[in-house]
Amino acid sequence: MRFLHLADLHLGWAPRFLGENEAGRRQERDNLLARAVDYAVNPAHGIGLVVIAGDLFESHRPERVLAERVVQELRRLEEAGVQLVTVPGNHDEITYHNSVYRELAGSWPGVLVQNPTPETVAELEIQGETCHIYSLAYTGGITSTAEPLATFPRRETPGWHLGLFHGSLDWQAGDRSLPLSSQGLAQARYHYVALGHVHGHREVQLPAGPAVYAGAVESKGFSDPGVGFFTVVTLAQGGAVMEQVPAGTRPLRVETLDAGLFPTREELERKVAAMADPQAMIRLLLTGVANFPLHPASLAERLRPHFYHLEIDDQTIALTPDLLAGWAGEPTIRGLFVRRLQARLAQANTDRERQVVTRALLNGLASLESA
Repeated sequence: MRFLHLADLHLGWAPRFLGENEAGRRQERDNLLARAVDYAVNPAHGIGLVVIAGDLFESHRPERVLAERVVQELRRLEEAGVQLVTVPGNHDEITYHNSVYRELAGSWPGVLVQNPTPETVAELEIQGETCHIYSLAYTGGITSTAEPLATFPRRETPGWHLGLFHGSLDWQAGDRSLPLSSQGLAQARYHYVALGHVHGHREVQLPAGPAVYAGAVESKGFSDPGVGFFTVVTLAQGGAVMEQVPAGTRPLRVETLDAGLFPTREELERKVAAMADPQAMIRLLLTGVANFPLHPASLAERLRPHFYHLEIDDQTIALTPDLLAGWAGEPTIRGLFVRRLQARLAQANTDRERQVVTRALLNGLASLESA
């Protein structure tokens, strides 16, 4: 049996840090579900089931147009004979009376999990196999989270047994994170536990099968870069086999550049321009001891046309007299170096000599910082 494990799509999230690219990027992210459905309904991929492990939406109250478009996309799965099970998360929580899942429960494609405690939510026939699915939708004031959930149901009948939860495995960070006990899940002997909530891909091996965070496919910024792939699972007698299928996401990178390696601003700018990528969102960290004033905002503004998005984070060290004095007092190689170069500066007789010694001081400190 093959299925697609999705989680944390956060449709409707607004990337406000992108400025004029915000609207285009939001639309691009919101098209992620359509790309996932395209993959699932392609007969060549052999997908019989899609599970969505929470936070399909960024909020419990997404824009009506978005919610209707999502339902239309999910209906494509039904039309193609692909089963679907959706569980609410903590961003799109079902607790609220005006939650999208309460308002659209009657028309939601497939199985929509609404029960506040762990239950058998579906028994499905998929590709000639019986699949039992166990889940819950965290509901504030009803779902017990004083301790991590440790008791999970399991039918003693033939077939595949899948857990589907949006929560934190062996980590308690408040009720809405839905703490889950891996020991309890191990005792349930599920062949696969599909998890959502953690945005990085993570696999925990349990006795009967793995508990897996599929991870957020698309990024939500540089601190939340996304995994960039769909998690496709094949269940067979040998166990669960996972594939990471590229999802065609926009590149997002954090690059580091030692500004102290460049004697002039023009050379630094040429180096950054050589990194040009009109498809990528890039945060550039400038480190080291610069040989000149950086003005990172103006540098980013000049180079921005070469990138989909560029921001420059100046983490260089400014050589103030107090800082140099502090370093000169250190009983270290750096302290010895600063003292010797300061002595050379004091003995310099011409502007040219002072420029050469100052450049040697800056380059030497930059090399020591990167060593």
